[in-house]
Amino acid sequence: MRIYLESLGCRLNYAEVASLGRQLAGAGHELAESAAGADLCVLNSCAVTGEAARQSRQLARQMARANPAARLIVTGCYATLEGEKVAQLPNVELVVGNERKEEILELIEEQVLGIGYSEEVASIPQTYNTQYPIPNPHPRTRAFVKVQDGCRNRCTFCIVTVARGSERSRPVTEVVDEVNALHADGYQEAVLTGVHLGGYGSDLSTGLHALVSALLAETRIPRIRLSSLEPFDLAESFFDLWPMSDGRLMPHLHLPAQSGSDAVLRRMARRNRVTDFEALVAAAQARIPELTITTDLIVGFPGETEADFAETMAFARRVGFAHIHAFPYSTRQGTAAARFADQVPEPERKRRVQALTALDAELGHAVRLAFVGGTRPVLWENRVETLHATSLRPGWDVWSGLTDNYLRVLAAVPAHLDLHNRITFARLTQLEGEVLWAEAKVR
Repeated sequence: MRIYLESLGCRLNYAEVASLGRQLAGAGHELAESAAGADLCVLNSCAVTGEAARQSRQLARQMARANPAARLIVTGCYATLEGEKVAQLPNVELVVGNERKEEILELIEEQVLGIGYSEEVASIPQTYNTQYPIPNPHPRTRAFVKVQDGCRNRCTFCIVTVARGSERSRPVTEVVDEVNALHADGYQEAVLTGVHLGGYGSDLSTGLHALVSALLAETRIPRIRLSSLEPFDLAESFFDLWPMSDGRLMPHLHLPAQSGSDAVLRRMARRNRVTDFEALVAAAQARIPELTITTDLIVGFPGETEADFAETMAFARRVGFAHIHAFPYSTRQGTAAARFADQVPEPERKRRVQALTALDAELGHAVRLAFVGGTRPVLWENRVETLHATSLRPGWDVWSGLTDNYLRVLAAVPAHLDLHNRITFARLTQLEGEVLWAEAKVR
């Protein structure tokens, strides 16, 4: 059967779809490149905001229009929270909640194809095995590795705790085996991801420090990156891992602050406070040279005053974030905050997010500019079309890549050079607007 996989939302969703793709390939199914060429489509949906739920519905309808004959399975957070609505969408054959997401291959075999779930199919790993790589003529250079699911926090704005359930962690040995298999298959970077990554191991009497230590000791993948980490999960001793990693642990941390006002943080039921966050950043910077910090900030949360917002702007400026994911507060039914008084009018939410977005551009520019003239290791991903191509010498191409500290860079190289999935040093030569150019050191 030809099966098309689609996902939207967080990195965890994409890690889950990649895992499912490997399972399907191992069971003899063919992965289609588009919904139009598939017999069956699988959508891993998102519902972190009302807009994400709308986009999930829209994408499901687009897939049905692209191929009216193809059946559709919808899984993920939107399917978990609003399964009855999902079931009414065109072409939907099955709605699979998050609690049964790992059974999708079995459900396809039994309920879609109508055949027994064989012992051979049941033996296919739920995670990664090099025997069953995803057929892909342009493989990714970075792999998202799901290490845990669920969250024990109760932030008043977040529906994900309801959609994902209690915390469940994968054993250290299983994660190590997956990363080794990914490296054997050519991946150069593993990005550890989860709903509550910093809570890894809470159900296994271990922790994220032990997992990262094991990966550094028992794998040889060149780059290990951590996705979003709650600042209140980290002890200062956690940063001792970087000096011991021989450059394999990437000097970039995404720490979602959510607000720079302690009053707002209390209403959000967040466990971080502004001074604690800034002290944590200082401790990390002291142990990790040339570290970049990115964050999430929500503005227009119920009860946020103009003074609260000013505190958030000042906080962001003090920290000097390399990038801010700025969000206007979105009322999400099923969360405590949806019932709060003093909802900020939507026009004011938009005004505040525009102001924060402008500050993000200013701060990001300053961070990138500070690295001009230095040399960084870059993992090159793909050739790109660029407005600057007209100024290139004939026979040269532009490549895009990521530095170790998560700066997007472009470099012009002779067209005969294939940089895909290579890690090379590059001197960061100039910043043109928001474009950081580099001189790749390649042979």
